[in-house]
Amino acid sequence: MRYDISKSSAPMMPNLGKGTECIKILLSQVSDNMQEPMVPMFFPILGAHISGAEFQYPDFSWKEPTGMMTNLVAHSGDNKGQFKDLANAICRDFREHDKAEEDKLLEWQKKKQTEPDNKKKTARPDVFFRFPPSNTTNAAFIQNALALEAQGGLTQYFNLPEVEMADRLCGGHKQVSVLLRNVYDRDRAGALRATADGVTGNPIIRACFTISSNPDSTRNFYKYELTNGTFGRMVFSYKPRSINREGKIPRLGKYTDEFFQKLDEYMTRLDLCKGRYIIKPLNKLTDKLAQDMATLADLADDDMLFEISHRSLVSAWKAGCILWVLNNQTWTRAMGELVEWLVYHDLWSKMAVFADMLKGGETSLSEVVKTGPKNMLDNLQDSFNESQLEALRESVGKSKDGTKRQLRVWVFRGFIEYSAETGLYTKTEKYKTP
Repeated sequence: MRYDISKSSAPMMPNLGKGTECIKILLSQVSDNMQEPMVPMFFPILGAHISGAEFQYPDFSWKEPTGMMTNLVAHSGDNKGQFKDLANAICRDFREHDKAEEDKLLEWQKKKQTEPDNKKKTARPDVFFRFPPSNTTNAAFIQNALALEAQGGLTQYFNLPEVEMADRLCGGHKQVSVLLRNVYDRDRAGALRATADGVTGNPIIRACFTISSNPDSTRNFYKYELTNGTFGRMVFSYKPRSINREGKIPRLGKYTDEFFQKLDEYMTRLDLCKGRYIIKPLNKLTDKLAQDMATLADLADDDMLFEISHRSLVSAWKAGCILWVLNNQTWTRAMGELVEWLVYHDLWSKMAVFADMLKGGETSLSEVVKTGPKNMLDNLQDSFNESQLEALRESVGKSKDGTKRQLRVWVFRGFIEYSAETGLYTKTEKYKTP
């Protein structure tokens, strides 16, 4: 495994090499202090620009690059707001289309107001929006999903500057979990109304989300969604508060004509991607990462971490599909390294913000990282006995009853060897030399 998610610092992003040029172009407009946390936020927007294409996951299911959701978590004053300019830059085509649709609606509203009550009113024009405002009601969301499905299955993209805005979009906080799961799973989420004025329909939900929030509001918003699947479906990108107080104002992007010209070349590749594809090197990498996730969970003896990792893999795999399209449908090693980092960065972010809550507690954010998953084998000497592992498990809040099972798993995986003569377990060269 390349990364250690038990540390207080985020996994370091690999160098952006061949095949990741579009990501480098987008980062050219991001302040230095937000470069790595911003990268996972790009993929939901880019994914929303692909329609009519499906990719085969290693389990043989076909998935679209829709349903992607990322929540950027950073403290106040850390320049989360600059993402709005990036979102607008990537969605210039959406904005232009939506402005024309909005003009149609405004013209219809004016005409309807001038028509006599005793005559049949002009019907509402057929319109659809790709980048609806953040202040969108749930009924409008469903109505737009119906219109997008009629257009061949397009995706609507939402950027929510505050996580609480999701409540209105989902029809109340109690409905957030249902809608986000339907979005991620590309499921149907319709409505049946008794009157003609209500929105009735049952479309396939194709939507992508980016959300920005501070740590406290994030923990409060998701605290009841940690075990029902919603939490795992959302990708988190956390930027911890800087240790040093630097009196330096971050520099933002200038968004020059040259930047837009380069960006448009990549956006065209997304728009033109149609059909069904199997990206063999990406699927091979995903199979390997699945094994790494099992190893990571075994070393920490953490079932919750293992369960959460399943959807982290899917989200990173979708990002890999998008990278492949951006790179003229060609795979590179650097793209694989970025996909791998996305998996670990998501897991690290989730544990950095929510570790104590996943274990049923709730402490201050500064204490959370101390409760995250630990590689217990790393915390033992090269040779140790069963009692030492029992003591270590109890020190991290685990029952000593699972000690024997954990030892059996480590032996089976080849991490340790047992000597009946000494009664000691010893770390293998395979473990010490990954």
